[in-house]
Amino acid sequence: MKPLTLLQGERLRLRPLSEADADGDYPVWLNDQATNSGNTHGVFPYSREEARRYIAASHGRQDALILAIELLDGRHIGNIALQAIHPIHRRAEFAILLGDAACRSQGYGLEAGRLLCRHGFQRLNLQRIECGTFAGNLAMQRLALALGMREEGRRREAAFVAGNYQDIVEFGMTRNDFLNQTAQAEKARHD
Repeated sequence: MKPLTLLQGERLRLRPLSEADADGDYPVWLNDQATNSGNTHGVFPYSREEARRYIAASHGRQDALILAIELLDGRHIGNIALQAIHPIHRRAEFAILLGDAACRSQGYGLEAGRLLCRHGFQRLNLQRIECGTFAGNLAMQRLALALGMREEGRRREAAFVAGNYQDIVEFGMTRNDFLNQTAQAEKARHD
């Protein structure tokens, strides 16, 4: 049975993770040093059984929306999430992992990010979406800015990565930022 599509863009769809994802490349991504050089994954070996447990635990959560990024041909290329959703403050943390190296730098992260941020503001009624990334993760910093987030600060030497401490750069976007950006894009289309 084909998994349910939650959000669909021009080239990809976002859907809930399925148990079948644990049998694909997903666990391999989390064991690949290059894939995980810009995030906190990949600290320990990651098994298919751990992937199955994570996928099962991801369903029905109120504090996180964790989705697979799937090309329209059905290939699972990564995961994206709004996590640490706070129901009173109406904020969430944005996270993304493009595991399929052949799909990086193709605009898939931006398309998936836009779909998820729109969903977060319009359907989940969030007031704020934020993310933090290692100072050396320039791709994630570019993505955050392209999504309309602003750099808001830096936590100095906050992560121990590959034998060194790295700063974490913080980004954020409010509902008003998103609405203004959407209005400007709509106006540009009509001009």
